[in-house]
Amino acid sequence: MPYAPDHKAETRTRILDSARRLFNRRGLTEISIDEIMAGAGLTRGGFYSHFNSKEELYAEAILHFVHCRPSPGWQQHAFETPMDGSRLARVVLDAYLSRAHAEDVDGSCPMIGLATDVARGSGAAKAAYRQILAMMTGIFAETLGPDAFALANGHNGAPDDASDHQRALAVVAMCVGGMVLARAVDDAATADTVRAAAHRYAVALAGWAQPEVA
Repeated sequence: MPYAPDHKAETRTRILDSARRLFNRRGLTEISIDEIMAGAGLTRGGFYSHFNSKEELYAEAILHFVHCRPSPGWQQHAFETPMDGSRLARVVLDAYLSRAHAEDVDGSCPMIGLATDVARGSGAAKAAYRQILAMMTGIFAETLGPDAFALANGHNGAPDDASDHQRALAVVAMCVGGMVLARAVDDAATADTVRAAAHRYAVALAGWAQPEVA
């Protein structure tokens, strides 16, 4: 019996879903092809019908985070309503630094859990990581409010593409760095304080109004 036309694409997605979960849980280098395929309900023999190497899978699994449907939990709750512009940017920041994201290791952004592995990895994995960085930076850069730092130093706060790009990069760094630290400490109250601090100052740097972070 022949496979349906979309069978190969669906199988590839199952492999990427499995890889993403396992990589987030245990890192890029600690997971075997056998484990990834088993997690997708498949055998190792089918791997090379979809990927040329484990390194190629690394890169695609990292990018899969931004291209796949929101996973149940923090992503699905945050992005269940279509949005764009400033609303999207704010939802991204709030969801990224939420407790739900901190607790969802399997479904988390690879920027958090895989930074060290990617730094030691191949060019393809680093390129994929850079693309996620660029995507997040672009979302924030397009929706920044007044630049409080510039205003405090006597500038008029007029739009400046170079300055706005740097501010957006700093907001991304606060999101990622705040979550890395929150997950690394052994005390839940400290972790919540770290997330709240990162959220407060990321919002201030972006020039947005301040709400509470969950």
